[in-house]
Amino acid sequence: MKTDPITKQNIFYATISGLLLTGSFPGIGISWLAWFALVPLLISLSTLSPKESFRLGVLAGLVHYLTLMYWIAYTLKTFGHLPLYLGIPILFLFCAYLALYLGVFSWMMARFAPKPVLALFVIPVFWVSLEYIRSHLLSGFPWELIGYSQYKVLHLIQISDILGVYGLSFLVVFCNATILMAFLFIRERKWQGTKVNKHLAAGAVSVFGIVFITVWFYGTWRINRIDQLASISAFSRISIIQGNIDQEIKWDPRFQIATTDKYIGLSLKTKKENPDLIVWPETAAPFYFLYDTALTKRVQKGIREAGTSFLFGSPSFKPGENVVKYYNSAYLVDSDAKVLGRYDKAHLVPFGEYIPFKKWFPFLGKMVEQVGDFRPGKSGSTLDWGEYRLGMLICYEIIFPSLAREMVKNKALLLINITNDAWYGKTSAPHQHFSMAVFRAVENRRALVRAANTGISGFIDPAGRIVSSTPLFKDAVMTRSMPLIDTATIYTRIGDVFAWLCLAVTLLVTILRIRR
Repeated sequence: MKTDPITKQNIFYATISGLLLTGSFPGIGISWLAWFALVPLLISLSTLSPKESFRLGVLAGLVHYLTLMYWIAYTLKTFGHLPLYLGIPILFLFCAYLALYLGVFSWMMARFAPKPVLALFVIPVFWVSLEYIRSHLLSGFPWELIGYSQYKVLHLIQISDILGVYGLSFLVVFCNATILMAFLFIRERKWQGTKVNKHLAAGAVSVFGIVFITVWFYGTWRINRIDQLASISAFSRISIIQGNIDQEIKWDPRFQIATTDKYIGLSLKTKKENPDLIVWPETAAPFYFLYDTALTKRVQKGIREAGTSFLFGSPSFKPGENVVKYYNSAYLVDSDAKVLGRYDKAHLVPFGEYIPFKKWFPFLGKMVEQVGDFRPGKSGSTLDWGEYRLGMLICYEIIFPSLAREMVKNKALLLINITNDAWYGKTSAPHQHFSMAVFRAVENRRALVRAANTGISGFIDPAGRIVSSTPLFKDAVMTRSMPLIDTATIYTRIGDVFAWLCLAVTLLVTILRIRR
């Protein structure tokens, strides 16, 4: 089949797709844009060769990720102390890597889906497969997969307790594929040289309608069921402390006492609420707890005065042979200031907490220079809190479904995410980060508590409702009773089997098309 060259109209369509994708996520936050965001790009792919499709896909990806993740340049400049002429190229290179996935998706559509009926089937399958690969390759970066755009659509996200976020990604992209086929039929246009007939267009609309209604009714039934379980479950009163400590002074020794006293003072305000547990954010104690004696005693005194259990972030270390091992940790302490347990962050942030490939690139440095490279802790470990277990997720561990799932499999009845999003300033990043936490609650049917240094902190119930949340860069104290549901979802048991199935189908289609 003869293909057309890339035109200005193709470039315009690809750009529109990239912008629509970004618009569906927090920042702009118009979630329904995602349901047709890919259509302009897919229309362009209908007449292009695989090589040109790849280029157009990369363009759409660049537009999307540069506008979605612009805050990386801000973070590098403000806290990494890099000039913009270095920060912007780093942002561009990172977004170019992410854009490759959209480029590969576009190439695969032109290369392996020559017929409309096959294209309709593989568009969501290929998309989910590449999302899964992006979530795991090179330590993984599953930031704002397309399914996350629907985090506020309560009835739709319930399917995550079976299929994970990838199930919702599939549904959203299937809608894009359905609209594409309907458009090509109405406009009498071809997909890779083949016309779309009315049976395919009508069938696509009918199948999508049935699937969508099924998912919606499942969501309605599941919400009612989870609410019933929550009403008969045990509850625990949790207080969140948002200290709102400026990142520029957080690690300055001159401000350590003031920072500690602020968190203690805010915590004492919860006494009338009588919480069972008070949660501080990641590294809220900006010193080595149990090692820095004066500051440790200050915290312990405050804990005894509050008269309840505390959970807070603090760096820790362990001497080793010829090297000191550092950890980004969370301490669970009882009302007598006795340490009940410590969780060490398992999935570290590249260049923020350690330097990947340091052996080959010794000139690279970390953004957090106060300690050496952190070491990862044990994945899936939980903290024993009386008769209950807590699942701890520090910072961006919350965007990795497998970490929360492992903790729930290890009998965690409550998920707690502590983070310091001050790095992002007043950009869209804290809102994006918070949106992904909703899915960890729904996937495992566990209440989730989130404490962030400068926000967004909040409570999410097992049905995925955002019960309450804090504004950015405000001192805040919140107390809520959260249900402790003890049930295992299908997703908790089997994990990302649906994504694996999509990956298997992708490999099968690829092999069969190559053989032909």
